[in-house]
Amino acid sequence: MTTRIAVITGSTRPGRRGALVADWVVQAAASHPAVAAGEAAVDLIDLADLNLPLLDEAMPPIMGQYEHTHTKEWAATIDSYDGFLFVVPEYNHSFPGALKNALDYLYAEWNNKAAGFVGYGPGGGIRAVEQLRLVLAELKIAAVRDQVVIGKHDHADLFYQGVWTPTDETHAALELVLTETLEWAEALKTVRAKAKTLAAA
Repeated sequence: MTTRIAVITGSTRPGRRGALVADWVVQAAASHPAVAAGEAAVDLIDLADLNLPLLDEAMPPIMGQYEHTHTKEWAATIDSYDGFLFVVPEYNHSFPGALKNALDYLYAEWNNKAAGFVGYGPGGGIRAVEQLRLVLAELKIAAVRDQVVIGKHDHADLFYQGVWTPTDETHAALELVLTETLEWAEALKTVRAKAKTLAAA
């Protein structure tokens, strides 16, 4: 069965550079051997398109009792994926509130899946990813160690001109992160299947 990975943009800000980065991730992923062979698929989820309001569910997400249509649709979307690549900038030593809000809406739909990271910003988004890892751990998302780091020093064109030519090193870093994420996502399918069996018993 095809392993499905969602590339999730971490920022909804007008003028963000993340849209360029996320588009590159999806395009570059198409040449990954697993994707080219049809063993994996990589899609884009742009949080700006979802327009999720601030969390407005009365019941805690861990209960799975979603009331609103936008929550149910978001849950169905996330439930259909095996893993995620988060494209995330650093906002004040952390990641954007829009991403935190999107994560907080759900619980079980995130569980026992894999995640990789593409960070960007003055320091390459490293501190944002550090913060994001803590939140994902609480959602039972297994985060791979390696990450793509896109900083202003080596990628000034992205941040100052709004155009971008990724370096060979950046392409190599993405291939490594995607490979690790796909491997973990595939392995965690067994964990999810076992959890469903136990829940049904």
